[in-house]
Amino acid sequence: MAKIHGGQIIARALRNESVDTLFTLTGGHIVPILDGCVSEGIRVVDTRHEQSAGHAAEAYTRLTGRLGVAAVTAGPGVTDTVTALATALQASTPMLVLGGRHPIRQELRGGLQEMDHPKVVASITNWAATAWETNRLADYIATASRHAFRGRGGPVFLDVPLDVQADVVDEDHINWPSFYRPDPMGAPLSVLEDIASRLMKSDKVVVFAGSGVRPAGARVLVELADRLQAPVFLNGAARGALPHDHPMLGNRTRSKAFGAADVVLALGVDWDFRTGYGDKIKEDATVIHVDSDESKIGWNRSAEVGVTADPIRVVEDLLHHLPEGRSAGQFARDLLEAEADLRMAAAQESETESELVQPQAFGREVAEFFGPDAIVAVDGGDIVSTTARWLQVSHPGHVLDPGPFGSLGTGPGYALAAKIVHPDARVGIVFGDGGYGFNGMEFDTFVRHGLPIIGIVGNDGVWNNIKTFHRSFYPDRLVATDLGRRPYHLIVEAMGGYGELVVQASEIRPALERAEASGLPALINVHIEESIRLSSNYSQ
Repeated sequence: MAKIHGGQIIARALRNESVDTLFTLTGGHIVPILDGCVSEGIRVVDTRHEQSAGHAAEAYTRLTGRLGVAAVTAGPGVTDTVTALATALQASTPMLVLGGRHPIRQELRGGLQEMDHPKVVASITNWAATAWETNRLADYIATASRHAFRGRGGPVFLDVPLDVQADVVDEDHINWPSFYRPDPMGAPLSVLEDIASRLMKSDKVVVFAGSGVRPAGARVLVELADRLQAPVFLNGAARGALPHDHPMLGNRTRSKAFGAADVVLALGVDWDFRTGYGDKIKEDATVIHVDSDESKIGWNRSAEVGVTADPIRVVEDLLHHLPEGRSAGQFARDLLEAEADLRMAAAQESETESELVQPQAFGREVAEFFGPDAIVAVDGGDIVSTTARWLQVSHPGHVLDPGPFGSLGTGPGYALAAKIVHPDARVGIVFGDGGYGFNGMEFDTFVRHGLPIIGIVGNDGVWNNIKTFHRSFYPDRLVATDLGRRPYHLIVEAMGGYGELVVQASEIRPALERAEASGLPALINVHIEESIRLSSNYSQ
């Protein structure tokens, strides 16, 4: 009988889940898992911090629809992934963190990095467990994957004691579960007919899709927009479901649309701080809310029609009940005209001259360089909010942001996964200077793995989002909000990448072009004007 060790079983089980890449930071408690990946031909990509490995696993899922996996060592290796797990939970992203664990024989004896990890991460995962038997490891992986993809999806955690990984067993004694995913749940025919009737009877319809809409299959929203001839607004992971130049795509007029619409079709939407808790929707509007997570329906904003089902499946079925040939009404035309006016006003604002680069000019120049086909990870506060309005997103999943958890430090891990999954794509990171400070060392990862990812920092030398909030409470007692304009580009140069400092808006695109031409991981450090805002996310 052929023999196989636990790490090889894990790797083969991951292969059965169509996993071809594993993100990690090496450690003694996961050596058999890494060896198994070598045996099974799974690419191992090592980072400089476990947080980045976790974020990379999340982005891998977003970009492929397959299970993203990170493997980290015991104790501090696992605790370093807590932010990544919590980010994925609130973003409803399936992913798996495999943790090393002290050997069973050391249980409760004070072994190196001994910790009961599942108890630590239970509240921020869909499922967390320990694998105690080598010959059942494939079952554990399959179970973890099923829990990751149930409902909206979310992170799962499995730790494996070192001796369970290293033990050798007969292949014939292993149960290899078959791969399967349940079909997405649809809505009953009567519900589809009711929704179609409400949509077709109203001249003031708005469609709003959020992070509960998975990038895979999201293109069906294009056909929905064409059939309804209604404005469509996209939030979170749904961005890119409509190309940036689609005539029905809204952006800057969302509040205006919510305040005037008679019917709002909400697909996978969270009525949280990002959407004003649903308060912008007029009181007598009909809200049709479709989500695979029933707890989201009616949360903060009541729904007249609530459907617990997969939003994409519902849209696919709904199209059979919507006639073709509808023309855009006055409501839609007025909104889209207002959208164009606001875009033009923002363009004029971005051309205001100043000693340093204006945030609007930064956003415009960055967006025009990256264009509609790039994959852009965003990692910051105010400068990301400004730049996001300019990004020309034309593909689902091509803007990678942390979602409602608002984590900083996500950008390098997200971009790492993007370049692994799409090696020929232009991949960039938009940093605030605060965000860069979390995982900027991952440029070493990019250098070691030969990944020419382009980063750009909007460097105003302060924690601007927090400074706004702090100022509103204690205007004469600001503390811990200043950073100073540090030469982050020189750090990347020192690691073997390309770096450049920019102080004029007109030099941003040429600098980005030089960065791309270098063929190296690159960072452009742009000194931007510190902007004073009148409100912050914390005031809502």
